[in-house]
Amino acid sequence: METSKEEYISGLINNLKKMKYIMPDDIPNIDLYMDQVTTFMDKHLKSSKRYSEDKLLTKTMINNYTKNKLLPPPINKKYTKEHMFLLIFIYYFKNILTINDIQSIFNPLTKRFYGGKSDIGLEEIYEEIFELENDLTDILTKDMVRKMAKAKESFEFVKDYDDRDFLTLFAFICILCYDVYMRKHVIEQLIDNYLKPEAKAEGKENGNNKVKGKSSNNNSKKS
Repeated sequence: METSKEEYISGLINNLKKMKYIMPDDIPNIDLYMDQVTTFMDKHLKSSKRYSEDKLLTKTMINNYTKNKLLPPPINKKYTKEHMFLLIFIYYFKNILTINDIQSIFNPLTKRFYGGKSDIGLEEIYEEIFELENDLTDILTKDMVRKMAKAKESFEFVKDYDDRDFLTLFAFICILCYDVYMRKHVIEQLIDNYLKPEAKAEGKENGNNKVKGKSSNNNSKKS
């Protein structure tokens, strides 16, 4: 691989260590209106933008998340700290998973831990996940360096320098894509076998409650 290109890729990998995440203490302790939410997210996640004009989170997105029951509805048009934790999780999940898959993850999450239903809340969960991801950054960057070294070993039989340079870059991209594909496959299997059944059971339970409520109303009308 061309030296300048290798240095550039190494720089990209090292910059992953500097990627800014929203720290638990960064999230305001006061409820926010929609405009304040989008402004906050844009400010704290701008380093993850691919293009400067990219929109990280829009009003339409937030409304759709609420419509799809990924996000509990705002309280008096304001979003709590718990809403913010969920929105941050959604931001990262949506780059990999479908809305249905995210819904399967969030249904049991919000059922158990949203709104003070448990001894542990979304804030404690976010803090724990944040620490896990922070600790993994160094491991992941070293793994990418090893993958780049593996790609450099490929296509040594190609005599043309430019062709070989292109193919080693292509090999590196393929290795990274395969890595993402395998991890995504595992995530999907976990969702399908452990989280979707729970989400379906929850939906069925809610449906039964609605039917019972409707039935009792009908009976009261008849009486």
